[in-house]
Amino acid sequence: MPKLSETIAKKLPQSKTGTDKYWDAEIKGLVLFVGKRSKTWYFQKDIGGQTKRILIGRFPMISSQAARQTAMGLALEMGRGAGKVAQIGAPTLEAATEVYLARPKLRSEDYKHSTRLALDKHLKDWMRLPLDEITKAMVVRRHQEMARTPSGANHTLRHFRSIYNHAKRTYDLPECPTLAIEWYEEKPDGRIIEDLQEWRQDVDGLQNQIHKVFYELLLFTGLRKTEALTLQWKQIEEDRIHLPVTKNGRSFDLPIVQVHHEILAPMRALSRTWVFPSPKSAKGYVTGPEKLKWSPHAHRRTFATVAMEAGVLEEIVGRLLNHTPLSITGQRYARPSLDALRPSMEIVCNEISARIWAQ
Repeated sequence: MPKLSETIAKKLPQSKTGTDKYWDAEIKGLVLFVGKRSKTWYFQKDIGGQTKRILIGRFPMISSQAARQTAMGLALEMGRGAGKVAQIGAPTLEAATEVYLARPKLRSEDYKHSTRLALDKHLKDWMRLPLDEITKAMVVRRHQEMARTPSGANHTLRHFRSIYNHAKRTYDLPECPTLAIEWYEEKPDGRIIEDLQEWRQDVDGLQNQIHKVFYELLLFTGLRKTEALTLQWKQIEEDRIHLPVTKNGRSFDLPIVQVHHEILAPMRALSRTWVFPSPKSAKGYVTGPEKLKWSPHAHRRTFATVAMEAGVLEEIVGRLLNHTPLSITGQRYARPSLDALRPSMEIVCNEISARIWAQ
């Protein structure tokens, strides 16, 4: 590559996919990143086995001459050691993702997995781009390209937004480009199990006993699908089910009563570790239970609906479901004990049983 003069920088074609890098022949470390829509100057150098990349600015706002002078100054500073404290340019989406998922406020492994899965499936061509190279036009176009699955489009770009805004705490980044998105309206499923006697017949018709117990436990606890499937016996005590990490990043203790022990009793002899074991699964537990006409989350909604119809206060139902309270008092101060919540769990379980066996 020759000297990156103003003329050559203008003539370089925009990239069709990803980002092309053009290195200056005279000033070592000066590089022009050329994306689909923009061209950006950087200075890059390896220091102590780590690559340091410093943002100079966008072309043509920053001319070739200005970029070259800046790069020479940075090279001189780094040669004297000042580069060790120089501000590094914007991280790539890949690097920002890893930092976001490793933050001290640990999120659940399921959240990490779903985030990586969404980015790998829909934003893979962005992963090596610096965040400040991802423009409003790019995010709007990608969101529109995913219009066939509105919920998936929203969730993917919201993952991106969370990662970007987390990186913005450390790096000098512009406003998040997702501000330009018009989010698709999402209509929650909202379905519940209307006829619990029909549910009982369908569950009894399952061939796999483990799957039967799984659905019974969902209905009588309101647990999320993965929370139930990954249960270990060490988490189940006489008076509670302990979940060390949940979707909201906190641990959770769910009060249990006699009916829960009766539901789980057939599972006790099958495994010392997993409540719902599967010898065919690489993880050791069931990952794909036989499907009913009602989803696992419909069981959770049914638990909540029955609870409220039985007279349990909405705040208490939220506690049993491990929802984050909306009020400051609920979030920071009120911590109902298991003994205080257990009578409400009894009410819900009794009402569910009554509806299942109603004449």
